[in-house]
Amino acid sequence: MRKTISSLFILGAVIAQAATALDSVQFQLEDSWEIDQVPSGFPVEFCILTDKTRQYIAYYNEQRQMCIASRSLDSDQWQYQVLPTRIGWDSHNYITMAVDGDGHLHVSGNMHCVKLIYFRTERPGDITSLKQLKMTGEQEDRVTYPKFLTDQEGTLLFNYRDGGSGNGMRIWNKYDLATRQWARLLDKPLLDGEGRCNAYPLGPIRGPDGWFHLVWVWRDTPDCATNHHLSYARSKDLVHWESAFGQKIEPSMTLDNKSLWVDPIPSGGGIINGCEKLTFDSSNRPIITYHKSDRNGDMQIYAARPEGTTWTRHVLTDWQQPIEFSGRGSMGFIGIRISGLSRAEPGLLTMTYRHRDYGSGRLVIDENSLRPTTKKIEVTQEYPKELRRKQSDFEGMGIRRAIDIGGAADDSVRYVLQWETLGANHDRPRKPPLPEPSTLRLYKLVANAKTDTANKAVQATTTSPEPGH
Repeated sequence: MRKTISSLFILGAVIAQAATALDSVQFQLEDSWEIDQVPSGFPVEFCILTDKTRQYIAYYNEQRQMCIASRSLDSDQWQYQVLPTRIGWDSHNYITMAVDGDGHLHVSGNMHCVKLIYFRTERPGDITSLKQLKMTGEQEDRVTYPKFLTDQEGTLLFNYRDGGSGNGMRIWNKYDLATRQWARLLDKPLLDGEGRCNAYPLGPIRGPDGWFHLVWVWRDTPDCATNHHLSYARSKDLVHWESAFGQKIEPSMTLDNKSLWVDPIPSGGGIINGCEKLTFDSSNRPIITYHKSDRNGDMQIYAARPEGTTWTRHVLTDWQQPIEFSGRGSMGFIGIRISGLSRAEPGLLTMTYRHRDYGSGRLVIDENSLRPTTKKIEVTQEYPKELRRKQSDFEGMGIRRAIDIGGAADDSVRYVLQWETLGANHDRPRKPPLPEPSTLRLYKLVANAKTDTANKAVQATTTSPEPGH
């Protein structure tokens, strides 16, 4: 017998009572800067990178030009450089950056199945010397999803998708500091859809165990409903890969590698690229949270973890409503959205959700069993009220944030970039009226000594598009 929505609202209220909100915050505001005015009619991810003595911000200005702002950390004076590329309305076209071992800034972005857009400084730390370049010059005509990262030896790497949704490959390059040239890290694509699908990866993310962890779903067509087969692999050097249980896999990794399947969800099975989140438990085991439809067709939240010789999947909800979604381009709210897990206290994990029928709530999960519990926890706000208050009263506006992908030398300091926009609109122009441009602000936060921030962050984070992009 199926439960009614009203009865499940009562269940949700009981679960919500397990979390007690506190007025205290993990971080307090110490300083802020107004950087520029930015487009507010659609969301696209910006980037902030703090490196030793300098700080860089990459964004699109009011005229939609790609811009880099930079300052010395001991100065309030910002330097600006406009780059020769403009964004339209495509929410895929985020910007990302990296600094190499010689102090040169690398920038890439504003790409959705177009030629590679990549810049590098000719003088370390000098954004006025940014010059547009190729990398290897091969398979650089249909680029999307750029990502910089470094391996265990500190070598700068770059990966991207070559091809389109439903027919793409993940290409990896490595940078030689001595020659200042890019070359292939792998002779073959790391993830290859073999012309029938393509992978949407989360990561690679370096875990507390020192391994790099990669999670992805496969997708058949540009329709986001065709995501399927949640998968996972790990590597120590980003060249040699294996399953969660040590089975060696030679790139390219394809859909046929069954040992990499976490959950063989079929196409149309309720998972969407970007919903999967990666967390590590106290034993450094990966936990993947995601949503999919159950055997009755109702949407549920799941958590999967390698236990013994297999991935064990745990359902975290008991909802009685289906959520069907489909569409192309950058999707807005599809009816379900989930956060990753974070540690509430020893032995307890927590996550939040937003559901079309049941509203927003929080789950508290026992770490050992990965099952919901009604134990009470105290939840402190991550950000101070100044960052949680919207500036615009235009209907539909939401707060957007970018977290520092570099990091301050002082672990108690965090930099957060914040602005406001409307939601995704399938990468299409909106008709007037449109909101006024938003103010892009940089906030410097310091840890509140009264809260234990170290116990809060077990969720792995990475720059990635919103679900469905």
